[in-house]
Parts: sequence; structure tokens; C-alpha cells
Amino acid sequence: MRHTVPGTGMTQEDAAAATFRKITVMLIPYIFVCYLFNYLDRVNVGFAKLQMLDSLHMSETAYGFGAGVFFLGYIAFGLPSNLILAKIGPRRWLATIMTLWGLLSTALLFVHSAPVFYVLRFLTGLAEAGFFPGMVVYLTRWFPSYRQGRAMTLFMAAIPLSGVLGGPLSGTIMGKFSGGAWGLEAWQWLFLLEGLPTVLLGLGMLVFLRDDASEVTWLTAQEKSTMQDILQADRDAQPKQLADSFADVVRNPAIWSLGALYFCIQSSVYAINFWLPSIIKGSGFQNPETIGWLSAIPYVVACVFMVLAGRSADRQRERRWHLAVPLLMAAVGLGGAALCHGMPVLALMALSIATAGALSGLPLFWPLVNGYLSPMAVAGGVALINSLGQIAGFIIPYLVGWIKDATGGTQMALYCLVVLALVGVGLVLRIPAERVR
Repeated sequence: MRHTVPGTGMTQEDAAAATFRKITVMLIPYIFVCYLFNYLDRVNVGFAKLQMLDSLHMSETAYGFGAGVFFLGYIAFGLPSNLILAKIGPRRWLATIMTLWGLLSTALLFVHSAPVFYVLRFLTGLAEAGFFPGMVVYLTRWFPSYRQGRAMTLFMAAIPLSGVLGGPLSGTIMGKFSGGAWGLEAWQWLFLLEGLPTVLLGLGMLVFLRDDASEVTWLTAQEKSTMQDILQADRDAQPKQLADSFADVVRNPAIWSLGALYFCIQSSVYAINFWLPSIIKGSGFQNPETIGWLSAIPYVVACVFMVLAGRSADRQRERRWHLAVPLLMAAVGLGGAALCHGMPVLALMALSIATAGALSGLPLFWPLVNGYLSPMAVAGGVALINSLGQIAGFIIPYLVGWIKDATGGTQMALYCLVVLALVGVGLVLRIPAERVR
């Protein structure tokens, strides 16, 4: 017998679905835009590089180190940042993080040497460290585990969309200001025009976000009750022997295995984010605007595939193969891009497959942690796993730059990334199915 919710005429299932649709509409669009600019500010150095290296007389290796040193700051402050968030609440801390990193990202326009580039990139990583893991924790306050795949996918669709919009936008800025204006070169205008909106979005968080359902007026009392009942039932249904404290997290080998898996996923993601414009340029295209528009193609494919994969994972309540298959796509695509060097159309098709697989792996990964972390340990656990994965952000750009300087191409680096993606597949399939069902 199906029970109805008093005063609504809807069944409990329909009332729950309506409540979570409302939460999605009220929360996801704003944090989606925030994450969009998060990624624009993180990877626009890939476009600035097209002119900045000549302007500052920097080598490919120096650029790779500067792109990667961001993640040393990110890794160093990821865990402390999430612990602060747990103490003072998401709204105030996330607003602080976003405003500060926006200012630092904008300040990259003042770079005049490699050491200054390194320092500002490190400080930007330090400021930004808690944003993504903080958002993961924030979403667990609003969605049960079996709805988090869709919620995370909609939120993280900002990553491929940042490529869809960011490529043409960054390419257009670089093209329009190619001759300089008001004493600034094109790459300096890029940091200015893509950094300042982040500051405004950070301040807007204080207006648009609330820490939890008890503080919002757009949910009725009945909707709040429905939501809390579902969240509690979901927690009660989680596997036993979860990590209940940060000490439990550190002692649990499965958490470190999840961190290694996330490292494998992020290795492909950051290689694509930081080097896609250069790979396209190496295929024979020289005009910055053309490179910008072509770089959007893989991200369009990724955006569509990511949404479909997230919905499928939630609908079937299956996690392992929904992550393993995208990692296999990343391996095949990166290997294909290396083999198709000098064949622009085929290389772009391979990069589209790789981008779709790698980026889809990000939102499909995070629901896995529900099988290992209790609500008390989620802030520290998510921060630790995220920090382990972000080590790839330092190692991979530097490795690709070093290999390119040493060999004159990126093919060997792409083969290394294929191996890491296949290692990730193995780590996914080692996870017991009952832990992530």
C-alpha cells in the first residue's frame, strides 16, 4: 500500500522526488557557476602559456612546474581547510575561499618572472584548496547517497562546460588583445577578465547559500521533514564499520586506495586541462581563436556523456563499472591521441573520447566514499582523498613538460597516462561491490 503525505495528495515517493528537485533547482545552478569559474581560473594558464612563455622567456619545463606548484599549496591546505569548514560552516568559509582565490588568480597578470609565477600559483592553490572538498561535504548535507551521482554530475558538469566556454572565451581574449591594450599583453587581460568575476561570485555566496535546510525559507516544514527522514534512513543503511573519526580514516587502507584511484583519474584530467591547447597546436593549428574553438569539441562530448553516465549510475545503483568504463575510455583516447600525432581529425576524435572518460570519472568517483566514511568523518576523509588525488595536479603537468622538452613531443607522456588510467581500472574493480551498491 502506498502512503500519501498529508496536505499534499502525493505519495511519499513523489513528495521526496519533488523535494529533491526543488533542492536541485535552488542550489545547483549557483554552485555550478562558481565551479565553472573555479576551473576557468585553474586552467586558463594553458591558454596564457601560448604567449606568456615567449613574453617572460620561460621554458616548457618552467611552465609545467608553475602549473603544477599550484597543487603543492592545494595539497598542503586541503585538510586544514575542510576541518575549518566543519567548525564555522560551509557558507562563510566557501565565500572566503572563493573571494581570496579570485583576487590571487587576477594578480597573475602582474607576473614578470618565473619565481613570481611560482609564488602566485602556490598561494592560489593554498586559497582554493578547500573549495571542491568543501562542496562535496556540502552536497552530502542535502542529498542521500543514491541521489549524489546526479547531484555531483550536474555540479561537476561545470568542468567540461568550462572547456566548452573557456576555450573559445580564452582564445577570443588572446586573439582580440594580441597586440596589447592599455599597457597589458593578451595573457594579462586573460587573467584579469576571468579572475574578477570569481571575486563577485565569492561575495554572492553569503547571499545565496545557507549551511543546511534548517536555515532556508524555500522549503516547507513538510519538505524539510521529508528530506531529513530520507537522509537519516540513508545513513542508517550504509555499510557497517565505517570510519567514524579522522584517526580511523588515516588507519584505513581502503581510504588510501581510494586516494590512489583518484590520483589515476586526476592524472588524465589535468593532462587534458593543461595541455589540450598545446596538443591541438602541435597537430598543425596556430591561430589562438581556432585552437580555442577546437578545444571546445572534446568538452562538449564530455558534458553530454557525463550527464548520461551519472543518471545511469544512480538509476541502476551501480558504481564500479560506471567508473571503470570511463577510465578505459580515457586510456583508449589518450593512446589514440599519441598514435594519431600529425593527423588532426583523428587526434581530436581520440582526445574527445579521452576527455569524456576522464572527466566523467570525477563525479562517478565521489559516491564511492559513502561506503567508507560516516558523517562524523566525511570532512576529513574527503579532504584526505582529494589531497592525495591532487598530487597528480603537481606531478603530471611537470612530467608532461619535462618529457616534451626532452623528446620534442607529448606522445611518450600520453603513453604514461594510459598506464595510470589502466591502473585506475584495476583499483576500481578491487572495491567490493557491496560497499558501493
